[in-house]
Amino acid sequence: MNSTDLKNAAARGERPGANVTASQTSGPRQAAREIWVEVPSESGPAAAWCYSDRRSYSPGDSVRLHLSSNRAQVRLRIYRDGAVARTLHETDSLDACFHPLPERAYEQGCQWPVFVQWSIPGDADPGGYVVEVRDSADSVLGHHLFIIKAARKRADALVLVAATSTWAAYNDWGGANHYFGLHPGTPRGRAPLLSAQRPWARGQVWLPEDAPRSVNATRQRKPGPARYEFIEWASLNGYAKYYALAGWASYERPFVVWAEQQGYTVDILTQDDLHQDPQALEGYSCAVFIGHDEYWTREMRDHVDVFVEGGGKVARFAGNFMWQIRLEEEGQKQVAYKYDAGDLDPVAATDLHRLSGAWEDPRVDHPGARTFGVNALRGIYGAFGGMAPRSPRGYTVFRPRHWAFVGTGLGYADMFGDEANIFGYEVDGLEYTFVDGLPEPLGTDGAPAGLQILAMGWATNAEHGRSEDAYSFMLGDGDARFRASILAPDLSEASVHRHSRGAGMVVHFHKGRGEVFTAATCEWVHGLMQADIYTVMITKNVLDRFLRNTS
Repeated sequence: MNSTDLKNAAARGERPGANVTASQTSGPRQAAREIWVEVPSESGPAAAWCYSDRRSYSPGDSVRLHLSSNRAQVRLRIYRDGAVARTLHETDSLDACFHPLPERAYEQGCQWPVFVQWSIPGDADPGGYVVEVRDSADSVLGHHLFIIKAARKRADALVLVAATSTWAAYNDWGGANHYFGLHPGTPRGRAPLLSAQRPWARGQVWLPEDAPRSVNATRQRKPGPARYEFIEWASLNGYAKYYALAGWASYERPFVVWAEQQGYTVDILTQDDLHQDPQALEGYSCAVFIGHDEYWTREMRDHVDVFVEGGGKVARFAGNFMWQIRLEEEGQKQVAYKYDAGDLDPVAATDLHRLSGAWEDPRVDHPGARTFGVNALRGIYGAFGGMAPRSPRGYTVFRPRHWAFVGTGLGYADMFGDEANIFGYEVDGLEYTFVDGLPEPLGTDGAPAGLQILAMGWATNAEHGRSEDAYSFMLGDGDARFRASILAPDLSEASVHRHSRGAGMVVHFHKGRGEVFTAATCEWVHGLMQADIYTVMITKNVLDRFLRNTS
């Protein structure tokens, strides 16, 4: 489908959110195999699409908003999103117009003119700021989000680094993301180059409270097809296919709301800030990473490593530390060739260490465990579609005397977080063995010396089930094959089976003068959302200790 075809399809689209379907199946239960992408429609349901010239700003900066709408007039509201929403700016009705979709907008950016410019007050609080677009009938047409950084770093604040590179990787707005779409000449039409100059996909900034999460609400009670409840809901309600897998609405926002309700002071940075500024974390005692945090540049890692070695503390309540990426054009373009990096990435012939592939790829040679204590390829999936749909969904405790468990009453072999489904949808782990009933890292995959495995669970890289249900699988054993090809390399049946097995872990280790606590699962935040007592207590134990800067 070329650009003209895409625009024509968008114009014909009747689904909310102006989705274009590239391959259609018969119903929502098969939606896992359906590919649709979000593009603007001039004649479709009332909508507006907005992006800003940057992802983060400081007080006193000017925010340039670019907007397209199929309604003649719109009103804007800009509010700080958190435990209490606080409006900073509202407009009267403004004249708007619809702008056509440029060729490969997902890669080249939208190139829309500036719609409005807003000067951030000098006393604006740091945080995530939502741009809410409404029409004359007061109906919400769309949302955008940008970050305002702290004017002065606050010693008592934790700094949350928003996973904006992962948001971008899953953002299919304009025709493609790093997973699927309409990009010519690549598997599933995925795009290796993505522009920052485009709106976030529907559902990445704002969601209704009843939107399903990545892990199905309940376990399967009997054999049957794989279910992806969030994809079914997205298909029926016009949201981005992978809205639940990356974005402010699913991960960072719930953490900010919880943390502020608990009395924590939260500053926020984007990964762009972490990439560009070696001193981005300087002045903070505790840096936090939350949710699904999959895509990083080498510069981002270097800056975190320096922070920890100098005495900083990292609390990582996030999973799937998988891909090295590059940012180009002053951060406006994200590069990730991923599975095809060895064949297609231009740096393959010049600088293999910069290859936009897996961190554990021997050509990249920088296992994620060196920074966060765990690796993605030693995970990955739990309670996700056909990936262990009946897994326990919680962590089993092995070292209950560790300070992270103080006050919880948890003992050896106890499980926590299972009622809140915190284990999934992707988790990270290590090569390990058991000694006297305790898991010990083998140290063969980058695990730092002295690292302790505090709790763990088991994961898979392959979907399993009855042969008659195979039609419903999203990924099959593709990830097991990729892992085998990278780590073995051996694609024999025995090797693929061996590499389909993984684990998710809670680990702690010291590094230089600092330390790292990692709860390597995307859905840890759901335990906070559900007020799971054990997840809450462990989180507070970690944050309180790290904010006190004690070891």
